[in-house]
Amino acid sequence: MDFFSALTNGSSRGVLHAWTGDAFEHTPWRDVVRDAHGMAARLRALGVRPGTRVACILTNTPDTVRGLLATWLAGGAVASLPLPTRGQSQEAYGAQLVALTARLDPVLLLADDWIAATLPAELTASVPATGWTALRAAGVSSSSPFTPSPPSRDDLAFVQYSSGSTSTPKGCALTTRAIERQLEIILHLTGGRPGADTVASWLPLSHDMGMFGCLLYSWAYDFHFVLSTPDRFGLAPRSWFRDISEYEATMTAGTSTAVYLAARAQGRGTLPKELRLRAAVIGAERVDWDTLAAATAAFRPFGLTDTAFQPAYGMAEATLAVAGKPWAQAPRALTFHGPSLVEGKAVETDPDDPQATRLVSNGVPLPGVEIRAGEPGHVAEIEVASPSLAQGYYADPTRTAERFSDGRLRTGDLGFLRDGELYVLGRADDMLSVGGRKVYASEIESAVDSMRNVRKGCAALVDAGDAGATRLVLMVEAQGNPKDFRPIAEEAAGLALEKAGVALDECLFLPRGVLPKTPSGKIQRFRCRALLTDPTLAPVARVSLG
Repeated sequence: MDFFSALTNGSSRGVLHAWTGDAFEHTPWRDVVRDAHGMAARLRALGVRPGTRVACILTNTPDTVRGLLATWLAGGAVASLPLPTRGQSQEAYGAQLVALTARLDPVLLLADDWIAATLPAELTASVPATGWTALRAAGVSSSSPFTPSPPSRDDLAFVQYSSGSTSTPKGCALTTRAIERQLEIILHLTGGRPGADTVASWLPLSHDMGMFGCLLYSWAYDFHFVLSTPDRFGLAPRSWFRDISEYEATMTAGTSTAVYLAARAQGRGTLPKELRLRAAVIGAERVDWDTLAAATAAFRPFGLTDTAFQPAYGMAEATLAVAGKPWAQAPRALTFHGPSLVEGKAVETDPDDPQATRLVSNGVPLPGVEIRAGEPGHVAEIEVASPSLAQGYYADPTRTAERFSDGRLRTGDLGFLRDGELYVLGRADDMLSVGGRKVYASEIESAVDSMRNVRKGCAALVDAGDAGATRLVLMVEAQGNPKDFRPIAEEAAGLALEKAGVALDECLFLPRGVLPKTPSGKIQRFRCRALLTDPTLAPVARVSLG
């Protein structure tokens, strides 16, 4: 694939259907390309040249899509800055942008017009800021001569800042070649048919799954692309599968939590057309088997097949996907004895075992990808080699050296291989030491997630102890408006004892929307710890369990 030739193909027939807040705007890809050329001429006048970097805050708007291509046509490398995360103050977000751009040294910052107008003065004093819509308007009126000069195959084309789920965001440096190879990998993963598919997504374009797995995949292979927004999904989870139905989408992507919310919101509702969905790639967090089963049952009356949901595993450092379930097969899950996973050896057990953990297979290594995770059946840190691997972290040699070595990536995730399939347990950072034993925080969080009075995906277990002492605090957002929080806390404590043999010291109930999460829904554990010492924190309730 020639990436930029594919994006600018004048004979493309695909259409961008982009949500504008009230309705979808329908624009053929060839018209998006025409507008991008005008915007690129304006960017050239603003100093964007081959070898420069353009900081971008990528939201799900039609002009953002146009501006993305315009930046490349002008010769710039796109640096996708993180969006504000859940629970992050405007001041903290501004300070984060200042720190990231100081290292990036961009010639320009592009964002929605309203965001550009609210950026901190400290940032705009050093980096000129322009709005996407203003840039498009200037491009329409521009008469400057312009010759496209996008990054070559081995040039830096994209800096994908991580969501910051475990630390300060890192900028994964991707070449054009890495992006090309990743799109070929996704085509294999989803059984894509160039020129004949439709992709629907609400995922943020600032996230690798939304950008590479949905937008650029659709654009490069001339698919129709239905672009919704995270806000629209958050307000109306039913809109996801309604869009898939209405536009007869054959492929989509999302998280396990999003699938749960969409299936719950569907209830007994109907869909306008029969589903034609072939591949729904599910990743970015641990995939829950019961969620997949319940969603399959909820949407089966509308044509959803048992093979549609496609658990996968990936990371920004590999552009995106490294493993996934073959699209024509049904998802697979095995049940393991929880303590055996912590001890480092995955031992299968009966589903009725009170300490059983059901793990969904994240599939097999994708073409050209090599995955290592210790000896088969033994838990270890996952290492990856991929043709779409990043060059490292942009202008960050220390963290690059910690994670990248000899063409391989140390992912920081724990998992194991069995019968050629990958099973992912979670981040190494999620491992807690309690009384000399290792405990996976994600195991307890997953169990608490299933409680009726807890919001799905809104439970985080952190060690708030100091001086070597352990103090386990469970931070949760309650579902509904419970009058008495103690029974909820005691049920959660019982699950922690049953699943992992550990005692919770406190259960902290937070207002809705306060638990720190990334835009794609991952818990930010390091910010959860910091939140515990924030004097402005006003929990709904504290329940001591010690």
